[in-house]
Amino acid sequence: MQTKAILFDMDGVLIDSAPAVERVWHKWARQHGVDPTHAIQQAHGRRSIETIRAIAPYMDAEQENTKVEQMEIEDKEGVTALAGAATMLRSLPPDRFAIVTSATRPLAVARLGYAGLIVPQNMVTADDVVNGKPFPEPYIKGAALLGVAPADCLVFEDTPAGVAAAQAAGMRVIALGNTYPAHELQAADARVNSLLDVRAEVRHGTIVIELADMNAAKSGLDS
Repeated sequence: MQTKAILFDMDGVLIDSAPAVERVWHKWARQHGVDPTHAIQQAHGRRSIETIRAIAPYMDAEQENTKVEQMEIEDKEGVTALAGAATMLRSLPPDRFAIVTSATRPLAVARLGYAGLIVPQNMVTADDVVNGKPFPEPYIKGAALLGVAPADCLVFEDTPAGVAAAQAAGMRVIALGNTYPAHELQAADARVNSLLDVRAEVRHGTIVIELADMNAAKSGLDS
């Protein structure tokens, strides 16, 4: 695959924050009489304010979102960099990639710090959009931030909502199987187990992406 720019989702792609996410949403749900399992299912890959609106439309979403964000910032246990993430980010010129996350900027900066990863110069967060994933707005803004057309971007995602957002923006997507089973990521152009299976190299101004086993990555979508 060749591309001009790469857009990374953060949680589940670069960072393993699943234990913290599930602890926070489980605690919040129990406090408000909401089904914790349903809350956690809705939370992955979406802005927290949209999760609250979906599962508890009778609540003051902005007020509750502030509480959830602070809980997430304070919960750093088990927040670590996923395999291959640091190497991948170091292999790319800073102006050729961005992080596009459903986390707020303070939460994203906190988690990147907990995981020991760089805070990139280009980042689109929950604070920067009106409609988060699965709407295309986050990824369209990511492309604009880098000064490239959406069709010239390649996205790394781990959730159905993220894959849908990227494809609605007209981008190709490589899905990582860190959060959802393969059959829920079938819409992606390819799937890999982790960023260890991906090599990125800049050749004559173009980013060339090589997957460890392209055929296996594609066939994995049918498993």
